[in-house]
Amino acid sequence: MNYFSWLFDPAHWTGVDGVPQRLVEHLGYMALTMLIALGFAIPVGAWIGHTGRGGFVIVGLANGLRALPTLGLLVLVVGLVGLGLTGPLVALLVLAVPPILAGAYAGVRNVDAAVVDAARGMGMRGRDILWKVELPNALPLIIGGVRSSVLQVIATATIAAYVGLGGLGRFIIDGLSVRDYPKMIAGSVLVAALAIACDLLLAGLQKLLVSPGLQVVPAGRGRLRAVRTPKTADAAPAA
Repeated sequence: MNYFSWLFDPAHWTGVDGVPQRLVEHLGYMALTMLIALGFAIPVGAWIGHTGRGGFVIVGLANGLRALPTLGLLVLVVGLVGLGLTGPLVALLVLAVPPILAGAYAGVRNVDAAVVDAARGMGMRGRDILWKVELPNALPLIIGGVRSSVLQVIATATIAAYVGLGGLGRFIIDGLSVRDYPKMIAGSVLVAALAIACDLLLAGLQKLLVSPGLQVVPAGRGRLRAVRTPKTADAAPAA
């Protein structure tokens, strides 16, 4: 059996159940989830990191939300509010918010205290310090949290098909119901490809937005080496 036959069949790339339509639906679920998560998690995380208040609570809450079973939460919400977008959206938000919240909090909180003190010494107020000093320096961790969140949302948005919605998960659920394994594999490959593409796009965006001085050097590259600098006494001519 050719397990990739379904994916490369032109008939499956057109119509209301075609790959482009399901891809647009999947991206729509992701975009809506990320828009809400970013609008909530970044301001809250940045404020907590800036003030230092509630850090223990927010870290514990973020870790606790990550431990919730997504499918179980989906079934619970659907049982309370019925079928529709609300159930998958709540389940996806529970996954999306913690990495962004933790990234914003840790990024702002870990800004070099000397930099913050220098900004205060220049007469900058708290809000100016947050927007002009702390957030720009926190960008690597914030974007890292966003990348982690996007990957989790793309992978988990397949559960929308479990409650009758669309998206790439439709191929996996429908294929499973009739044991159409090439269709299931096609759905899985498309989800994985979408996740990789979005992560590469965000990695490129990070290089554009983050100052070169804040770029994280990959492991094994650009290792620091000790450079011996001649002392002044050594360099001075003998009397």
